[in-house]
Amino acid sequence: MVALELVNAPNKRRQMPEQVSELTTNRLSVYLRCLNELDAAGVQTISSQGLAEQFQLNAAQIRKDLAYFGEFGVRGVGYYVKELRRHLRQILGLNRRLRVVIMGAGNLGLALADYPGFRQEGFEIAALFDASSEKIGHESRGGVPILDIKELKRLARRERFDIAVIAVPAPEAQPVVDLVVDAGFKAILNFSPGALKVPAEVKLKSVDLTVSLESLSFYLARGDEGA
Repeated sequence: MVALELVNAPNKRRQMPEQVSELTTNRLSVYLRCLNELDAAGVQTISSQGLAEQFQLNAAQIRKDLAYFGEFGVRGVGYYVKELRRHLRQILGLNRRLRVVIMGAGNLGLALADYPGFRQEGFEIAALFDASSEKIGHESRGGVPILDIKELKRLARRERFDIAVIAVPAPEAQPVVDLVVDAGFKAILNFSPGALKVPAEVKLKSVDLTVSLESLSFYLARGDEGA
């Protein structure tokens, strides 16, 4: 049976809604990852039900999320995988190359700089920035240059940087974020623990690995109690 989201006019996009929840955009990223797998496997069409069953998702939620942005299915056919993948990349702003800088050339910063998955999804790691004279002028194993953090503002004016990643120790995080904001960045991904302050016009997302590990520890502790 064909899922209810399939319509007569394929790939009819609506104007981008002003308010879309972060949970919705997170799910769009999951759908895109699933479509990437289907496309790589040579699958040409799929319904929301088929997508849900294959990747343990919710078919009704898929239809609701996509409905914010348009009507992307064809009655009797389903979603065209390549077309829906292209539309989701456009919705998520991945149809252009985004330049990323990493603040901090420690172990985490260097590992992030050389992670191949970023490039595969269209994110170019343009540079690492650090304050250590022992690191400045060198490169990561993958060839990303390590530059002087004092040059950030000047280079940001000249280069088109889009996103800054914070990978410095907690005591240095807020001063570095302040430098990044002063350099004109509007999007920041933070890997440093603790709460950081940014102006309202700057989007900050934090990935706290310690909190995630503590959550897993809680799960294990609950399991031990029930044993």
